[in-house]
Amino acid sequence: MLRTITIGNHLSIQGVFVQMLKNGLMEVRVGTRTFAGRPVS
Repeated sequence: MLRTITIGNHLSIQGVFVQMLKNGLMEVRVGTRTFAGRPVS
């Protein structure tokens, strides 16, 4: 399932959901890279 996260104030990344982290951040995968950020509701 595609999910969107924000990193910083201006950068949004959309990728495949990987997991929710204990600190409330979400991990998404884009190709071979994994990014963590705040989920966009």
